[in-house]
Amino acid sequence: MRILVVLAHPLEDSFAASVAETVRGTLAANGHAVDLLDLYREGFDPRLTPSERSRYFEPSYDPSDAEPFVSRLKQADGLVLVFPQWWFNFPAILKGFFDRVFAPGIAFENDPDGGRIQPRLGNIRLFWAFTTTGSPWWVVHLYMGNPVRRLLKRGIAAFCAKGLDFRLVNLYDMDRIGDRKRKAHLLRVERLAGRI
Repeated sequence: MRILVVLAHPLEDSFAASVAETVRGTLAANGHAVDLLDLYREGFDPRLTPSERSRYFEPSYDPSDAEPFVSRLKQADGLVLVFPQWWFNFPAILKGFFDRVFAPGIAFENDPDGGRIQPRLGNIRLFWAFTTTGSPWWVVHLYMGNPVRRLLKRGIAAFCAKGLDFRLVNLYDMDRIGDRKRKAHLLRVERLAGRI
């Protein structure tokens, strides 16, 4: 399987970078072709341009402004996202990745009559995300309603592909846990990625 691993964290020595490397190494060791896309290191510009937005509902949307990121998504069989949750949401660079790369004609097709959009990412069979959050489990789930999971599963995954293997793996209380729990989480990530 060809898997696109997308890392969204500004610090090269972040825990998210360690998670991404664990995923990459495990997948490669199991024979998968892995394309690691580090949005910060590769200089991805998350800003949707005026030109992109003005063409968004045209029948033949031109995604060339976001190349080569679009072609990397189109070549993948699976997508694994690695990012921290900030303010119970995606980092801005990852939101921009969705805005610019998960565009019409690539991830979905606009209904010209204004109805439901049609999924276009038939190549993606696996959609996983490994995240961290500074909040405890109960705040994310009970107080906030797990917004990142809802956005990924009910929004992006459901509207862009069908029959996906979807999974979201969170590490909670990131700001309060120590090295022992971080190491245990990396072992969990390795074990889960080994099942792909």
